[in-house]
Amino acid sequence: QVQLVESGGGLVQAGGSLRLSCAASGRTLSSYAMGWFRQAPGKERELIGATTRSGSSTYYADSVRGRFTISRDNAKNTVYLQMNSLQPEDTAVYYCAADPKVHNLVVVTTDKDVNVEVWGQGTLVTVSS
Repeated sequence: QVQLVESGGGLVQAGGSLRLSCAASGRTLSSYAMGWFRQAPGKERELIGATTRSGSSTYYADSVRGRFTISRDNAKNTVYLQMNSLQPEDTAVYYCAADPKVHNLVVVTTDKDVNVEVWGQGTLVTVSS
């Protein structure tokens, strides 16, 4: 089974940018579709986006489309989340997740009967106003 470790979180001013990384070990990343999620204090975990195994297709939530970009480098076993134009409401713990099926990543937060194979431990992003 793959293990995931996120990094790159921190404190940033509104309007700024951050790039998060999700490094995989244990199995090759190309075996998995990958997703990014976030959970703000007192709120449910929400999907940011998910990308297929090759990265040829990526889905984004409406709340981040146009500001956030998911990319992956399977040779480096790493997935990235580039976040631009950050706002205080983007403050959350950000998680990456892996599953063989991109569909599972897209619906896991809305379908209680669906699980994904692996979650990372999360990295905190704080956006100050």
